[in-house]
Amino acid sequence: QVQLVESGGGLVQAGGSLRLSCAASGRTFSSDFMGWFRQAPGKEREFVAGISWSGGNTAYTDSVKGRFTISRDNAKNTVYLQMNSLKPEDTAVYYCAASTLHTIVLNPNGMNYWGKGTLVTVSS
Repeated sequence: QVQLVESGGGLVQAGGSLRLSCAASGRTFSSDFMGWFRQAPGKEREFVAGISWSGGNTAYTDSVKGRFTISRDNAKNTVYLQMNSLKPEDTAVYYCAASTLHTIVLNPNGMNYWGKGTLVTVSS
C-alpha cells in the first residue's frame, strides 16, 4: 500500500519556524518528483515547493521564496519542508505529493500520490 505521511505541523507565532516531514512507503519514490502543496480554508490547493528526484532542481511559489526550503533524503524515502519567517497567510493544510513524471510539476492534477495533510497555523 502506497502511503505518504506528513508530520511536523502545528501552531506557531508569526516569524517562527516549522519543519514538515513526509515519509513515503509502499514503493520507491527516489525517482519521483516530490512536492508540497497547501490549501487554506475556502481556497484552492496550491503549489508551494517541489524537488526533482536527484534534489538538483527545486521550485518555489513566489510567496515562499527565501523563506521555505525543500529537501529530500532518498535513502530514507523522506521529503522535508523547512519553513522560516512564517506569516499568518501561510496558515493552511500542507500536503505532500509525488509525481512519476520526471519533470517539475506545479499543477496538483499532475501528482499521482497524496498524503492526508498536516495543519500549519500561524498566529499574528
